[in-house]
Amino acid sequence: MAELVQTRSFDIYATFQEFLHDDNISPPLAAILSLAEAIVKSNAGTMFELVQALNNGAEELKKRSLNPISLNAGCELFIAFVTLFPHESDASNNFAELKTELEQQGRKYAAEAISFRDKIAQLALGFIKDDAVILTHSHSRVVLKALLHAHKTKRISVYVTESRPRGLGLKTYETLTAAGIPCTVVLDSAVAYVMDRVDFVLVGSEAVVESGGLINYVGSSQMAIIAKAANKPFYALAESYKFHRLFPLSQYDLPTHNPNILSFPTPAGRSAGLDDAPSITMPAATTKRPASPETSSSSTARAMSQEQIVKNPGVDYTRPDLISLVFSDVGILTPEGVSQYLVGMFAG
Repeated sequence: MAELVQTRSFDIYATFQEFLHDDNISPPLAAILSLAEAIVKSNAGTMFELVQALNNGAEELKKRSLNPISLNAGCELFIAFVTLFPHESDASNNFAELKTELEQQGRKYAAEAISFRDKIAQLALGFIKDDAVILTHSHSRVVLKALLHAHKTKRISVYVTESRPRGLGLKTYETLTAAGIPCTVVLDSAVAYVMDRVDFVLVGSEAVVESGGLINYVGSSQMAIIAKAANKPFYALAESYKFHRLFPLSQYDLPTHNPNILSFPTPAGRSAGLDDAPSITMPAATTKRPASPETSSSSTARAMSQEQIVKNPGVDYTRPDLISLVFSDVGILTPEGVSQYLVGMFAG
């Protein structure tokens, strides 16, 4: 059996982290590039050994990642390409040549996939009217691409949620403001308050699953529920490499869920399994809020403790019936259309 990971010469997770240093490379593409690199580093001599090695590498990435959902979508896509689709090189004659071809094809796909966001931005442009007021959540490369593209030809204004505890909405705010787009940060708890003022909701994705549902930063699901109640369209933007063969029925079916999330303290004052929970580092810099009249006697705002943060989810699942459309590089799809596309993509 070919060993792929944790050899002296190659660490797939370290390679994965290196690829992520490029801001254009998302976790699924970093996973594809890491597996492509792993092909030429492996000592596999047959297709069976190579597929086993790739599966081992994917498991290693999943095991060492805090949120493996999106990277796992990339792993599935690349392994399906290796196993299901014909290749120019003949494995029976020159397996080394086949490995080189697979590695080159993986790199070629990742390079081309960066342009998928441009295609999605162009598709979304037709749904953004002049003077549109848009609500978005947290931080998403593809959503930023769509908003910046729309700003070239249309007047838009954007509300963005703060997205606690990491505060990624502030990163979106800074980018949009620097580009000259009117933008206001909204408290996560004020989504219902602002919903009547927006034309539609636009969010990115960690993954789009087999049901046509969406996995994204926590808070997306409640935003979709509120948008549905207010009769406002809820649009998701997702590159096709984030389409994932996963079928969660609830929040608790997500791979990121563990018994510690939302658990109550034990009598000893500590929740069960807390020592095993992954640590999350808060952003180094946060914007100080002015004290409200009710709290003016306090010099600092209260914040959640590290123990409280790790007991909360990082992503959530949005049901397909709450999603109006999914914009992808393969077209504008209904949630049902995503299911059909996934079946065809992995059918060979």
